[in-house]
Amino acid sequence: MTLEHKIGQFFFPAVFINDTEENIQATERLIRDYNIGGLTFFHSRASAATNYETKKKVVLNDDSFQRLKELIIRYQNCATTPLLMSIDAEWGLAMRVEKTPQYPYAITLGALPESEKHLVYEVGKQIGLDLKSVGIHYNLAPLADINNNPNNPVIGYRSFGQNKEKVADFALEYLRGMNDVGILGCLKHFPGHGNTNVDSHLGLPILKETLDELLANELVPFIKGIENNVDSIMIGHLAVPALNEGKDTSATLSKSVIETLLRKQLRYDGLVISDALNMHSVSKLYDQKGQLEWEAFNAGNDVLCFAENVPEGIQEILKNATPERIEASFQRIWKCKQKAGITDGKLSLPNLSENDFDFETTSKLNLKIAQNSITKIKDNHNTVTVFDAKNREDFAKISIYKNTDTVFFKSLTNALPSPEFSYETGGESVLKELEKNLNRFDTLVISLFVPKVKPLNNFDIEDSVLQFLGNLFTTKKCVLYVFGNPYALQIIPNLEHALGIVEMYQDFAEFQEAAAEQLLENTKCKGTLPVEVNFR
Repeated sequence: MTLEHKIGQFFFPAVFINDTEENIQATERLIRDYNIGGLTFFHSRASAATNYETKKKVVLNDDSFQRLKELIIRYQNCATTPLLMSIDAEWGLAMRVEKTPQYPYAITLGALPESEKHLVYEVGKQIGLDLKSVGIHYNLAPLADINNNPNNPVIGYRSFGQNKEKVADFALEYLRGMNDVGILGCLKHFPGHGNTNVDSHLGLPILKETLDELLANELVPFIKGIENNVDSIMIGHLAVPALNEGKDTSATLSKSVIETLLRKQLRYDGLVISDALNMHSVSKLYDQKGQLEWEAFNAGNDVLCFAENVPEGIQEILKNATPERIEASFQRIWKCKQKAGITDGKLSLPNLSENDFDFETTSKLNLKIAQNSITKIKDNHNTVTVFDAKNREDFAKISIYKNTDTVFFKSLTNALPSPEFSYETGGESVLKELEKNLNRFDTLVISLFVPKVKPLNNFDIEDSVLQFLGNLFTTKKCVLYVFGNPYALQIIPNLEHALGIVEMYQDFAEFQEAAAEQLLENTKCKGTLPVEVNFR
């Protein structure tokens, strides 16, 4: 390869599964003309995180899975050098592609006891097999971020929790599972995005920690990853003034973070990939096309993820970089391509006629995770309370944000027959009517299906619903099952008055099934909260 061709290998532009033919042909030209190293797949332009403030509606497409396979074949066929296909699939292909297997969020896995960490390995392995079946070699996951800020708008549920050792162990298990089926992984977002309250898709988060504080906490999972030869590390768009002579420079553009800290001090010589260069924390810094790509490369990144100015970026690097530096980055990328098995002429392309995933295996794995992560937050012999009330006329069940036709309620019907109520939408007037209907009941089992996983706008739980729940907890004997982000517990008023609280983390059918089994059989809850939650 010429020097210019080698530089092309550093570029991983974004491609969209549900894109126009015109855009697809533009990508094919980039592949043919510039020898780019790989692609990063997203669902559609409307789904890209930086576009959500435009309020573009994501149009779902049940054929996304087939389209993804067809595009991978098409793009590989016009590449002189095999492309390293990548995707961010933290909880499986379902994060980007309809009708594909979905696995629990990292926060759910973080609730598992250490003795069950083999289940995290299984998640990594199954996600790896799913990716392999469509022709993807590289998962931009998992997070190594320590989730120590409940107001973090973008990390939260995507982290294994706030215990640095557990985050490190579980991230390594996930990576090992993927590696064992031939998929490359990535620890992100160096030097740690957990203790931030700004979404780096939209602005630049600033970490106040000193180097010593980072070494004692945030950097621990990355150091463990380095010791275990992690395939790659992604640099986050976040500023650490203590590492930059007091300046608010994004880590992705900082030699002192990448070259000095990561390469020299922590002795990491693997692949370094930037976080997406379209993110507003960095994308608006330079007017000249290609300047951002050069600055990111110059700071020490080998791979430029979601690079938007490929031709200009190549020319800037060619003009400014030394041949030695270009060769060093090229060799790191080549090593990853060799590990993925795509450089020996045996590139395997997806089979277009195969459409079936092993959903049964996914479901069995999700059920095991549910049974082992279920977390009892408060226990006042709630099962006894419920069974005492079951044959009385003052016992009822309520579902919040889902109707009564849920796996949880259906699983309880025979053993716990009772009137069932639900609230899905309608606000204060509907809730007042519901409150009247509940007057004659003394004991309630409440299932709360938290509407959103991110903390913005109180997880989309309406104020009127919070008030309604707060009233119930102070006037009735309530047992609460929460299907969603445990941080939602912090915003529910009078929660300390609930008789029993059980955290389920997900609303999957398997988690609802496990919740019903736990209530009916009073089985031991093996999970522990992966984050600190303070009730109001």
